[in-house]
Parts: sequence; C-alpha cells; structure tokens
Amino acid sequence: MLSPTRARPALLAAGAAVAGLLLSSLAGGVSHAADNESCRPDGLYKTPGVDVPYCSVYDAEGREKMGADHKRRVIGYFTGWRTGKNGEPAYLASDIPWDKVTHLNYAFAHIGSDNKISVGSDGEKNAATGMTWPGVAGAEMDPAYGYKGHFNLLSKFKKQHPDVKTLVSVGGWAETGGYFADNGDRVNSGGFYSMATHADGSVNQAGIDTFADSTVAFIKKYGFNGVDIDYEYPTTMKDAGNPLDFSYSNARRAGLVKGYAALMKSLREKLDRAGAADGKHYLLTVAAPSSGYLLRGMETFQVQKYLDYVNIMSYDLHGAWNEYVGPNASLFDDGKDAELAAAGVYSTAQYGGVGYLNTDWAYHYFRGSMPAGRINIGLPYYTRGHKNVQGGTDGLWGKAPSANCPAGAGLTKCGDGASGIDNLWHDKDTAGKESPAGSNPMWHAKNLEKGVVGDYVTQYGFPAGTKLTGTYARKYDPTLVAPWLWNAEKKVFLSTEDEQSVKAKADYVVDKGIGGTMVWELAGDYDWNAAKGQYEIGDSLTTAMYEKFKSASPYGAQRSTVELPAKALDIGVDFGQFPLGDSNYPISPQLKITNNTKATLPGGTEFQFDYATSAPANAKDQSGFNTKIVRSDHTAAHNIGGLKGDYNRVSLKLPAWQTLAPGASVELDFVYYLPTSTPSNWTVTFGGRSYALAGDLARGTTVVEPGTGPGPGPDPSPTPSPGGPCAAPAWSASSEYGSGTTVAHKSHQWKSKWWTKGEEPGTTGEWGVWQGLGAC
Repeated sequence: MLSPTRARPALLAAGAAVAGLLLSSLAGGVSHAADNESCRPDGLYKTPGVDVPYCSVYDAEGREKMGADHKRRVIGYFTGWRTGKNGEPAYLASDIPWDKVTHLNYAFAHIGSDNKISVGSDGEKNAATGMTWPGVAGAEMDPAYGYKGHFNLLSKFKKQHPDVKTLVSVGGWAETGGYFADNGDRVNSGGFYSMATHADGSVNQAGIDTFADSTVAFIKKYGFNGVDIDYEYPTTMKDAGNPLDFSYSNARRAGLVKGYAALMKSLREKLDRAGAADGKHYLLTVAAPSSGYLLRGMETFQVQKYLDYVNIMSYDLHGAWNEYVGPNASLFDDGKDAELAAAGVYSTAQYGGVGYLNTDWAYHYFRGSMPAGRINIGLPYYTRGHKNVQGGTDGLWGKAPSANCPAGAGLTKCGDGASGIDNLWHDKDTAGKESPAGSNPMWHAKNLEKGVVGDYVTQYGFPAGTKLTGTYARKYDPTLVAPWLWNAEKKVFLSTEDEQSVKAKADYVVDKGIGGTMVWELAGDYDWNAAKGQYEIGDSLTTAMYEKFKSASPYGAQRSTVELPAKALDIGVDFGQFPLGDSNYPISPQLKITNNTKATLPGGTEFQFDYATSAPANAKDQSGFNTKIVRSDHTAAHNIGGLKGDYNRVSLKLPAWQTLAPGASVELDFVYYLPTSTPSNWTVTFGGRSYALAGDLARGTTVVEPGTGPGPGPDPSPTPSPGGPCAAPAWSASSEYGSGTTVAHKSHQWKSKWWTKGEEPGTTGEWGVWQGLGAC
C-alpha cells in the first residue's frame, strides 16, 4: 500500500511502460468439524488436520458476518503517522466513522532486522503503543489494556463496535525492504525480500517461520483479528518497487514469487492452528497490485487460495512517475489511454484491444481464481497530478514530461508532478526536498475546487494570506468514471475522487457481487464546515459507500458461474516454469498435469478450466493437446466501459495415443497474452463421466477415486445403460444443426445446445455444443 505521502517512482514507471471438537466463538459454544467446513469460503485453503473455526467469522454460505447493515465490506486503512504531534491535522481512532466501516487496517508494522514483526521500541513517542493525546476528546486511554497509543484506542472503540474487525498491515511502499528506526532513519534491512528469500533465490523458511510465529503472537497481544500483508512487490519484473530496495529485490527476482507463496502458506497454517486453539478464525489478507506489468511477473498469483480476501490497490494507475497524464483510479478503460496507446496495447492483436490500467480489469484478473465476494476494490482518498501539462482534453491523456527524474525512474520519461499548494501530502526525497506528485487529501482538493484556501495551510508551511492562481474546474468522464480538476492557467491536472465517482464504484461493487471496497486512507475523506466555509477531514465518501451497501444483496460467494460436479479427483494441475522478468511476453508457462488417482486416465481425457477475461480469449498450447476456447463470457473487440463477463473456458485433451498412469505427469506449453490469476473451475471427463478437481478447494465437493462414491457403495456406472435402437438421424460432419436438434452418433443420442456444424458429438465436453442423452 502506498501512502500518498510516499512516492513510488520506479515501479509503476515501469508498469505503465509496458504494456476434533473445539470451542467456537459462536453463541452455541461447541462447533463440530463438519459445521466449520460448511462455513469455509469457496476456494479457501484449509490447513490439513486442523478444525478451523470458520463459523466464528463466516455463515453457512461462506459469507463473512459483518453486521445486519453491512452487506459489503468497507475497509479503511488507518495510518500511524497522523498523530497531530508535528503540527499537521491529526486523525485518531476517535475520528474513524466506526458505524460505517467493517474492517480497519493499521498501517504500518514492519519486519525488524531479526525477521520479527515490529512497530518499534515501546515508549511514549511510539504512536502505536505508547503515545497519548491529553485533552483530546475521545482519545482518552482505556486502562484495561497494557499498552497505549493507537492500539489502545482501536481496542477501546472495538468494544463499542464489536462487528468491526481490525488487522495489522505489514510493509507498505516505504517499509517493504526496510524500516524506520526509532530515530526516524531508514534501516535498509531487506525486509520482506530477505526474510522470505535467500540471496540465491531459494526460500528462507527459517526467516518465514520467525516472522509468522511473531505475527501470531503480535495479533493476539494487541487484539487484532488478523494480519494484512503489504509486500511491494514479489514480482520478477526488474526495478519494480521502491528504488531504495533494489539491492535486495533485483538480486532475488527469480525466487520472489516462490518465497511469497511459502510466506503466505506458512502464515495461513500458523493462523489456522492459533485460531483452532483460540476458537476464532484469524484473517489473512493482502494488498495486491493492480498493474498489469507487476502482475505479469507474479505468475498466476498462486497465494490467493491462502487469503480470506484480497484488497486490490486499484489506484496509482497514472501519476508523476511518468509523463502520461491520466486518472489515478479510473473504473473502466475508454480506449484512449495515451500510455497504453504508446505501448501498442490497442493496436497489437494479441492484446485483444484490452486496456489494463483500470479497476475493472484488475477486478477481473482476480475474479479468475476467486469468488467475487473474496475481492475488494481499492479507492483513493487522495489525488495524483501533473503540472505543465501539454495537450489532451482539459489535460486528460496529455503529457507532462520532466527532465528531473528521481532515482529509479529510468525505464520511462518521468513526469512533471504538481507541487506546492497542489501537493499538500508530499514526500521528501533523500535530500529533504519536496517530491512533486500532486498528492493531496481529498478535503484539500475540494477546497481548491471551490477556490478556498483552508486555514490549515499554515500547518503545512504556507504563509497566511496564501492565494490561489487560476481556477480549478471540476471535470468528469462517465466512461472512465473519473473526476479531475483542471487549472487551465497553471496547466495543472489533479485526478480526484468524489461522491459521484464513489457512488458509481459502489454501484459497480453491488452489481458485480464484489465483496466491498478498501480505502487508502481514511484521513483523506471530507466534510463541509459551514462555519469556517471550508472542507475538512470527515466521512462523506465513506458514508456514501455505507448507504449504497447497507441494503445490498449478499455478495457473490461462489467462484464458478455454472454448476460443477460434486465429486472431485485428486489430479494435480500446476502452471510453472514461467520465464522471468521482461522475457515473459507472451506469458508461456508449462502446464503440468499429475494423476494422483489409482486409475489410468485414457487417451482423449478432456480437461476444461476457466481463466479470467483479463486475458483475451486467444490462449493456446504448443504441445498437441488441441487447446481451444469453448466459451468466452466477453466477446467484444475491446473493454471500453468494462469487461462483460468473468471467464474464458478452455478445453484440452490428452492425445489419443497417450494415457496417464497413476503417479505419472504430463506437461504442455501454454501461451496467453495478458496476466490472469490461477485458472479455476476445472473438470476432467473420461469414460462418459465428469469430475471436479480437488485442488480447486470448492465448497461441497467430495474427493473420490474414479468409479467409487464417497460412501461404502460404488459410484453409478460411468456409462449409461443401453436404451434400445437409436431413433434420431445419424450425425453428419457436413450438415448444419440448429439449437435443440437430436442426432445419433456411436450408439448414443446427442442434443445440440446451439447452431453447429462439423463438431463431432462426444468430443465437445460438458460445456460444448453437444449434450449427451444416453446410450441407444
């Protein structure tokens, strides 16, 4: 998670450049393993041998319980540094709209040099555990806790709002590869990079175990409901992340994804064991990138199965790390993104015209492997912006190049970031100078829009009597769902967020069945102070989301959009051997299929699976498995205004001459052209029968051996009993068949689901055109 006060020049610079019985906390007291399993969210990994008390957090449909008026999540990041001690406006736990949010993420804890989670040394200057705010109403310490600071206040208010869950977030842009010592100096310790991955690229399991054990102890000590991992970034793309971390990150690129997966698996299992002992399920979440560039180097984001939910950082899609002027967090693509156009994304056929710098694309990337309800989209309560903008429409899709590039921005031309009064929440570089970025809380942007200089500007170093130059006209693009301010005199473009865009995004969340929203950060929200005639810190945007969500339908709890077989086989499928870094386009992993059953899979066995429409429907194999797309939920030549469906469905088959014996594996070369998360909703069909795959972790499936049932009796015969002579006319390869036509072929009858010609019955699979009606 990037603080808008902490610039991320290089990464996205590159990014955009390329294209038993346990007590539960339920009122009932005792919870049986079967009951807990009924509450497990679809696709969530369960630690073997552990009765995880899912029902303490989830209902019988696997949906999170958040209170009667919270049908969707509103997750707010609460930062530790807005203490008011430096003269700038404070934002304390007492300022949080507790009745409007469902979750709070405290930002940030870090990884110490000993690989343990930390918020620094205890003491009265420690904002998390030691600081106090005498005389501030609502900030009185609760003596019931053995710690003070923000953690005391969070615990105090949680007692008043027990439905709100709190998580500690670890890392962030500035503390992924190091941390700030008690004196404020940054210690370049390696952080996540060295804790999870050795210098030779191998997994540092000892470091991971130390961190995970300390994290479990930490959340129990301070009363958190879980941990949020904000690792920026475990990707193989060169120069991604904070330039201060490059000595650690670039040296380990080849092993970062593997280390990340080992970290998340270890955290999940240790949290599950602690939860079983404590009778309550502990949450594990991440802040995930939305950049197609970063995600291209994260393979298929294999960690999703360990997460209760993912928070997409669907912002910082455009900003002063490069010269292209565009929205910070547009909902949709409009087909005009100058950055994507320059990279050939709209004109290169393999991309399918899919623009990928928008929230909708990022949501669909994760939808490929997760139910909609385990995904939350991110909203920024801060601005991004440029000055000296050239061209574009009111600045939109113009350019603002700068010759003064910060360290690490060498992959593209850096941008001329807005500064001064247009950069209130700015960072400072290593020399202590302002980093121009156009970063402001939304309450300041609203004052700029009204031509108001708020009385708070003196707290940020501006003299009393400061006046504005030019006017900041609000603009809005309904296709992008993006507002901005345009100062024609100064040529300043500030990408904003306001009630119109937030309500539109909330409607999108409801319509798509998405789990909710995540906000960075709560202190940027606004209210109008009529007495002072200015906008100030408030909760208008958070309230707008709450009002949209409180009467919404339940979120989408199923990953698959069609019914899958209830019986599953233990057949392993794994996408691996991804080329590294900038050598990985097109994306071309090896798909390895391993038969872990006791039966031999015959030649012609068909596998089908879904992958996200974030990638075009043009995946293929180069190994003779006859890979083809049998259904695409998005068939347009572009994604202007949003992708219209979630999945592309693939069929591939073992060659007729090839069987797969028990314990044997087969590999094929698979190719696709934009990132997608782990393909899901697998089926395997042979002997006239279809099964799901155990590795999908789908709710309601039972793992069986082919030809056996989950109980003591045998499975029904895989082949329907003969039923007499075939009455339907024989199928002909040269004939055309309309929807609902019945034919006979190879002693079976088949019914067409839609118009077809030349597709042989019995070869199209359960998702194909021919529906089997039985033997004849």
